[in-house]
Amino acid sequence: MFIPNEQSCSLALKTFLNLRCVNIYVLLKETLEKIVLEQHNNIQKYDKGISREKLKEIDLDVKFAIVIMGIRRCGKSTLLNQLMKKKFYYLNFEDPRLVNFKTSDFEKLNDSFISSLGEGEYYFFDEIQNVKKWEIFVRWLLDQNKKVIITGSNASLLSKELGTKLTGRHLDYELFPFSYNEYLKYTKQEKSMISYNVYLNKGGLPEYLNTNNEESFQTLLNDILMRDVALRHNIKNYKVLNEMIIYLLSNVSKEFTYNSLLKLFEVGSINTVISFISHFEDSYLLFTVPRFDHSLKKMIRAPKKVYSIDTGLCKNISLSSSEDVGRLFENSIFLYLRRRYKEIYYHKKEKECDFIIREKNKITKAIQVCYNLNSENKDREFNGLLEAMDEYNLKEGYLVTNESEDKIKIEDKLIHILPAWKVCSNENI
Repeated sequence: MFIPNEQSCSLALKTFLNLRCVNIYVLLKETLEKIVLEQHNNIQKYDKGISREKLKEIDLDVKFAIVIMGIRRCGKSTLLNQLMKKKFYYLNFEDPRLVNFKTSDFEKLNDSFISSLGEGEYYFFDEIQNVKKWEIFVRWLLDQNKKVIITGSNASLLSKELGTKLTGRHLDYELFPFSYNEYLKYTKQEKSMISYNVYLNKGGLPEYLNTNNEESFQTLLNDILMRDVALRHNIKNYKVLNEMIIYLLSNVSKEFTYNSLLKLFEVGSINTVISFISHFEDSYLLFTVPRFDHSLKKMIRAPKKVYSIDTGLCKNISLSSSEDVGRLFENSIFLYLRRRYKEIYYHKKEKECDFIIREKNKITKAIQVCYNLNSENKDREFNGLLEAMDEYNLKEGYLVTNESEDKIKIEDKLIHILPAWKVCSNENI
């Protein structure tokens, strides 16, 4: 009869532990290979949908990582599918089986890619910001002359990591819900005032346009608030977080201040309010537009305006008792401008102008928005636009309406009155 001594027990334990580690490693590698192959096959079966306008801007054959950012469910995965070439690898880190994926697993992942799919050149990653220190692996791939294309739904997290290991080695692109032209292509409609007003109310989120299920907006909002904001930033007061975003989406195109939100929601400090707004913007739920001033200090302190990422989301989440089509209309024009310009402000002194555009440190455009231009509001709209044109020495200005179209000369200034459906389909501004 063999009686084990202390040395043999220790040796047996080490052997057992080593076997367990091997089994865990093999199991993990096998799981990765299964996920890799499954996702690779599935994404090729997905409907590629309509060709997104962003495709024309993206060149995969560059020595930089391609980064595509945007709100959840705006079509980032579909865009990846449209970009995919032969001999590609793909992984979506939102897969629940990858919830415990760690930085050390990237080497195993690369082995799994090769063993499952053979040698590849293009690496496509969805929501890679879910893994800490992902940028180290991406940097290594770039050093191996691989092509890397990644998506993410949190601009701040992506920017933080990109700024450390990938400085100067990435090209960033923002993907929004469907533009008006993309909406027309998707729904097979013709451009007109009627179709634009339908687009205004429905928005451009592909899931809703495909299902017409209004609950999808609430599901999307809850998903973003919980996963991209509350859990990611360890925010325990989910109730206030939810109330604040609904309040803001109910007041698009209106001014707000951090102090006014602090008094309204009583969240403790102004820094909490600022961080909440920052998280909403990072998740692409909304945008804030500052009042322009040549003094940066005054501009920071001045009230800001808020706009939603999607008019359909805004309309269905809003608590406004009466439909304010004018504010929704202004939001839609903001989105059109935001796709084209990075620096957007509003002007307010004696009068107010909805949008001014700055390019290369110079104000280049002034745009007023009025859904229904009539005798009662005509003077207010013209005077606000003219004041901005005077202030920034502009000879031409734009007034976007629902249906009016005209050109008006006032002294040495020319005002273009244009219907939104023409502006957003032909890019007239």
